[in-house]
Amino acid sequence: MGTHALFLCAWFTVALATLEVVNQWSLLQFDFPPDPVLLEKFQPENTVPTGLEIGWEKIYLGIPRLRAGVPATMAWVPRSLPPGVSPVLQAYPDWSWHSAGRGDINCTGLVSVYRIRADRCNRLWVLDAGVITSIDDFRRVCPPKILIFDMATDRLVRSVYFPRELLRPASLFTNIVLDDTRTPSSLHSNCDNIFAYISDTVAPAIIVYDGHRDNAWRVTHASMYPDPDLGEYDIAGERFTLMDGIVGLGHSPTQGLLYYQPLATDRLFSVSTAVLAAGPPAEGTELPVNLVGRKSSQGLGLAVDPRDDTIIFSPITETAIAAWNPLTNSHKLLAMDPEKLQFCAEVRWAERDHGSVWALSTRFHKYFRRSVNKNEINVRVVRIPENGFPSLQPHILRRSARLANSTLH
Repeated sequence: MGTHALFLCAWFTVALATLEVVNQWSLLQFDFPPDPVLLEKFQPENTVPTGLEIGWEKIYLGIPRLRAGVPATMAWVPRSLPPGVSPVLQAYPDWSWHSAGRGDINCTGLVSVYRIRADRCNRLWVLDAGVITSIDDFRRVCPPKILIFDMATDRLVRSVYFPRELLRPASLFTNIVLDDTRTPSSLHSNCDNIFAYISDTVAPAIIVYDGHRDNAWRVTHASMYPDPDLGEYDIAGERFTLMDGIVGLGHSPTQGLLYYQPLATDRLFSVSTAVLAAGPPAEGTELPVNLVGRKSSQGLGLAVDPRDDTIIFSPITETAIAAWNPLTNSHKLLAMDPEKLQFCAEVRWAERDHGSVWALSTRFHKYFRRSVNKNEINVRVVRIPENGFPSLQPHILRRSARLANSTLH
């Protein structure tokens, strides 16, 4: 692809695609079992989702235990509901996996789920950080793990645990992307012939997991750390500070690249998946990272349209979803809404919705600052239909070549 730097200079008035509100909530509510302890401990003002996955019939949400009072750390709602409704959440796969909501920690269950991803075999990869109250006092109560469920039966089919030497005291596994392009086509019938790339946000690194060999290793680079000058965020005039490292991940199968971004940066980086999948780097070897672009503000949600390698991202300050194709230098402003797109924790290219773009908008800054207003809509799942992506003027974005390793030290 080369090393293109992307500069989002300004937003201009353009015809935007339709932004559909699929679901919305002032505060999340659950379909509780008859358990008074769960109800007593539930604190809806502390319960905010960070993960989104789109199934054929269900929408899945990851709801980490950032603070106390989260009853279920993974839930779902039906896709068949009318637009804009506020359905109660169903615990996934059922309430027996969420004993941590009662204060009973069971490390074989679900403890704190940040992200969920579906693979080609219709299995859900559920990334469990094993850390609770991570905003307040960061309590590691279980090792991080991946639980893989069959989407047809909701049954657990595989568990993945990581070697202790890959972890650091502050490790927090927050995002995951799946890569089945590293496997020869003759082996595709085996669903475990797949790689996973996982972000360690607080002890910045990428964890590479080889599903075929059931092996994992850790790679790191200065670009994965937060920029101390970009740890403050401005959303609709409300400021807050959060020094998070690498968290946004996107995979380009055609280019063989993993795109990534820390939260506290305005830069977007890439690294070859062939390099990541080759095994642990030799001591003293520098990871070959490229600086892909610089955005107008920080961002979290990141995705790639695998049909043409368009990068889809959401700059926080602009409360927008935009797209850039580094191969054709075409630019699109997919949506901009100062109310509905406050803090997009996820941006997803939905294979199971014919390539539509989905986003999870959470107003996380209000949860973080304890300023949530229960009389306002705070969480939205939104959708941009695949057929409505307008083009931006070419001068909105400009490109220049730069190597990340030459600019970060």
